[in-house]
Amino acid sequence: MITKIAPLIAVIVTLLSLNINQVKPYLFPLTEPSVTPTPTVEPTTTPLPTIIPVTPTPKPTTIPAVQNTPAGAGYQRLAVQGDSGVFAVEVVVADLASTKVIVDTASLSDCKDNCPVLSLGDYVGRNGAFAGLNGSFFCPSTYPSCAGKANSFDTLLMNKDKAYFNSDNNIYSTVPAVIFSPGSVRFVSQSLEWGRDTGIDSMLANYPLYLIGGNSAFAGSGDEKITAKGARTFVGGGSGKVYLGVVLNASASDVPAVLKKMGIQDALGMDQGGSTALWANGRYIMGPGRGLPSAILFVKR
Repeated sequence: MITKIAPLIAVIVTLLSLNINQVKPYLFPLTEPSVTPTPTVEPTTTPLPTIIPVTPTPKPTTIPAVQNTPAGAGYQRLAVQGDSGVFAVEVVVADLASTKVIVDTASLSDCKDNCPVLSLGDYVGRNGAFAGLNGSFFCPSTYPSCAGKANSFDTLLMNKDKAYFNSDNNIYSTVPAVIFSPGSVRFVSQSLEWGRDTGIDSMLANYPLYLIGGNSAFAGSGDEKITAKGARTFVGGGSGKVYLGVVLNASASDVPAVLKKMGIQDALGMDQGGSTALWANGRYIMGPGRGLPSAILFVKR
């Protein structure tokens, strides 16, 4: 019996010899822990501001007063009442008694291809002119269809040096023309009506003819460049005055009524589109555009 109990006693003695501080009792919680629920955060919605539409205040549009006739000589911008609306017109008016009208050319004589050209400003500068306009139609070097005849023109012209251009092929020409003489300007409906007089100051042929004797001379055209809206150049005459100008945003059919309202009796169109150039008051009013083989100029007589 003692033999069986002895091992048990040894175990008890061993346990008693241990440092009681080394034995950590297991403590059961007396109560269940209280779980505090995480509060739900309500999203805060910031109200958007109420957008009140603002109607923009339109900028005041200045409508130029209609002024049909130029107020004396010099450069002016007019608003002219035509048959189909009001048209802006850039115009230079000069008195024929004190003004010489000349035609200058970059070439000295007939030219068929790779012809020389100058800017309108160059023509003005080398002649001491106070106003100028691009001249007659020509074949620009930038057009593929003008290969072999770059910058050439084929209508009749006499320049300030009394040199006639394209004389032989315009004997029977029906292209209208304008002739500048001391104190006068004359318009003819066909170049064949004009000889080869060198007693004049200059002359050149072009189209379309807008006015003759105060009446419309424009009979229509199948050329879209003429019939479409655009800048329409013109040289005109009447009552001892001569005019160089451009009617803006107009078709050729709009022009006669506009020029007639301005007091112009006769008028002929010049080249337009990329060639359009008008000079006055020491600067370009329009242009310079492309280089030109010819130009019409106002110089003091």
